[in-house]
Amino acid sequence: MHGLLWFPLLLVFVLLTALGWLERRRQNLYRSWAKDSELAKLDGSGAARLKDGMISWSSFEAGNFIEKDAFQITELEMIELMALSSGEAPLTDESQGQCRLRLIGCGKEIDVPFADADRARQWMSKLMGMARCDL
Repeated sequence: MHGLLWFPLLLVFVLLTALGWLERRRQNLYRSWAKDSELAKLDGSGAARLKDGMISWSSFEAGNFIEKDAFQITELEMIELMALSSGEAPLTDESQGQCRLRLIGCGKEIDVPFADADRARQWMSKLMGMARCDL
């Protein structure tokens, strides 16, 4: 009888251990993926990096980072901070939470998702600074 009471706790422990192992694996893969990058981030919406003048971002699927898209920093003309799900609404300076950076240049508009608006603002200023330096 006492064994049956502890069985759910054992299952929860095994589940938490497995989830922790998966997160550790994701973090190790991210470290190798972002190695030698000038700027990199990993959050709930995916991973992004700036390496050799190329901004690329990926999502973590099936145990690997799958590259979604890339953008050459020398082509960058403008960056906008946009709401993640409300269409074309730009975010105000006070807004928090999930958002996306819209990279505009050479006739292309590409969105990079972020889980945190403050980190997106930091990326925005750093990318514009680097784009100006590379011009």
